[in-house]
Amino acid sequence: MAKETVQVAQFAASYCYDDIPPDVVERAKQCIIDTIAVVIFGYDLPWSQIVVAYAEKNGAGGKSRILGPGGAMVHAPAAALANGALAHAFEMDNLTWPNTGVHPGATLLVPGLAVAQERGSSGRELIAAVVAGSEVMIRIGRATHHRNEHRGFHAPGTTGPFGAAVACGKLMGFDVERMRNALGIAGSLSSGLMEFARSGTGAMVKRLHLGRAAESGVLAASLAADGFTGPVSVLEGEFGFLRVFCGDEFDVQELTRELGESYATRSITLKRFPCHITAHTSVQAILDLRAEHGYAGGDVAAIHIAGNDKMAGVNNIRAPADIMMAQYAIPFCVALAHHRDPRDPRSFDQSALTDPHIRALAERVAITVGKDRPTPLAAVVTVTLKDGRVLTRTVAGFKGTPEQPLDGAELREKFLLLTRHCTGSDMAAMFERLQNLENERDLDWVGVRAN
Repeated sequence: MAKETVQVAQFAASYCYDDIPPDVVERAKQCIIDTIAVVIFGYDLPWSQIVVAYAEKNGAGGKSRILGPGGAMVHAPAAALANGALAHAFEMDNLTWPNTGVHPGATLLVPGLAVAQERGSSGRELIAAVVAGSEVMIRIGRATHHRNEHRGFHAPGTTGPFGAAVACGKLMGFDVERMRNALGIAGSLSSGLMEFARSGTGAMVKRLHLGRAAESGVLAASLAADGFTGPVSVLEGEFGFLRVFCGDEFDVQELTRELGESYATRSITLKRFPCHITAHTSVQAILDLRAEHGYAGGDVAAIHIAGNDKMAGVNNIRAPADIMMAQYAIPFCVALAHHRDPRDPRSFDQSALTDPHIRALAERVAITVGKDRPTPLAAVVTVTLKDGRVLTRTVAGFKGTPEQPLDGAELREKFLLLTRHCTGSDMAAMFERLQNLENERDLDWVGVRAN
């Protein structure tokens, strides 16, 4: 029987749009729409502009657009690099629930769109590429048991090249051999270190990891298209991806479990808040408690959060050095939710980082590992007020997850909120076209004209 890498390649090469159930098509379209809005918002950020300038300088002359007001036309690898970094530029891009350490929008939609624009592909072809890439990449994430990140690798930077290679390979019309080689090449392009979280410095690099993963998928597929080869056992081999990045703690069977039968794409989750996914349940708990009890940030004496190991360890940062680390820091996000609207990314600006009320409250947040939590990201949040009242709220999920998906109106609201700095009528029109993406013959129109 064919080994796992070959089975995955066989699935990806043979899969087509007509195989996709309607609800999975809809989930893929939501991922696409959400990602495009997030990229457009991220375009003007200072760290994004550094990557954009690099992409424009080294990729000029192509048919793929860097998304954002007046974004340049560049070659597909440069567009994938820039848009992937922009998608992850402000902690708003989609991922999965339960978390598998993959970011479908930033790492496979972005390179897929770049290749689709370069090749004149249709909306239907892009959707099929996103679903095929998601089915493969999310299963790779499940197989890791997140041990790659426990060992110090930034998970989406390591899994992203595989999903990107599949998405690009689908758009290039790969057979099994070329798809297998694209995966084999992608494995040698996996990268991304978590030291930014430990040192508290250099968090710009976190954004680059996803841009680099997107770019790597275009590279892997482009080389495979011309006959370049990669190892046939890149996922399961003795020195393959799982053993190298995860040690002995992985489940190779997850790579092919119910492949083509159940749909991992259904697990794609859209973020409600522009902060790390581990903060979402705690921030939601604060919004719920404030709505119910009507207290203000100045009324709070202390906050305790019972969460998972990562919340209590990696994300337990009380005094972040910059906005990027602030979005990664649960104490800061919880404190900000007492003073600003955490749903609006513009709330997370430099003035928030230096706000003495937010910073003082963040110092009064304690996080421990809780027991008997109903979901991996569940948080039990206890707020002690200065008048002696103790308020507690347990949140196991939030809007945007498969269990609580955004409806059409909510998705439109988020899209227009993130793109409100662009011409409103243009953004509303683009949203409507994206809603009917499967009927679009080409994708040249995806982008923003200069204001």
